[in-house]
Amino acid sequence: MPNPTNPTDVLLHERDARGVVTVTLNRPQAFNALSEALLDALQAQIDALTEDDGARVVILRGAGRAFCAGHDLKEMRAQPSQAYYQSLFARCGKVMTGLMRLPQPVIAQVHGIATAAGCQLVASCDLAVASADARFAVSGVNYGLFCSTPGVALARNLPRKQAMEMLLTGEFIDAATAQQRALINRVAPADALEAEVERLVASILNKPAAAVRMGKALFYRQVETGIDAAYQLAAQTMTCNMLDDCALEGVQAFIEKREPSWRVASGA
Repeated sequence: MPNPTNPTDVLLHERDARGVVTVTLNRPQAFNALSEALLDALQAQIDALTEDDGARVVILRGAGRAFCAGHDLKEMRAQPSQAYYQSLFARCGKVMTGLMRLPQPVIAQVHGIATAAGCQLVASCDLAVASADARFAVSGVNYGLFCSTPGVALARNLPRKQAMEMLLTGEFIDAATAQQRALINRVAPADALEAEVERLVASILNKPAAAVRMGKALFYRQVETGIDAAYQLAAQTMTCNMLDDCALEGVQAFIEKREPSWRVASGA
């Protein structure tokens, strides 16, 4: 668990010796609503991680009783202008796409509620693990505000009709339903949430970092292209990957029927 030196910061981060970075949304009194300050802090953290070759995995979590309740509606209501809203939603979209474009896999560790832009945040992470009592919703429509920007992320994770049902009804779904609909990967009892995330982290750390980084970058590029271009991009990536020392060691280990030694291959 993070042990922050300044618990008043809206965003906390801690990095362990393995290169696992835990980023904590730290507005527990507001259910970690995405204020302007929190969005700016998230963007700064993303920018720093983009250049951090030593970071291997990122865990995104929330302090207090919830993961994230979406945008800070009080802050939004205080500045009702087109220019302000356009800027705010553009900044939020940049954070969401920034998570996808990070070289490191990002795991959402979800408890409590993840609503509206908080649900968008879950959908924008590469993987998500939730406690069994977590709940998810894009509930803006209940207040006259269709969750259009969260819908972009939902539509790229859930089957179309299931995404539309969430967007049109604003109803909550539980963790089991979220897993069934492919919004999250795993569900764990509340007291075992961190342990389940750690199992996922350990599995990723056991793989060569270069292959993981190349694979993640390619995954999102090919998803947004046509099939022919996707195969062309994938072939280019696999060619580069195959020439990497870790892949050469892995293939040789397979041929020799032994476990690969990634540390030797990477020169560590």
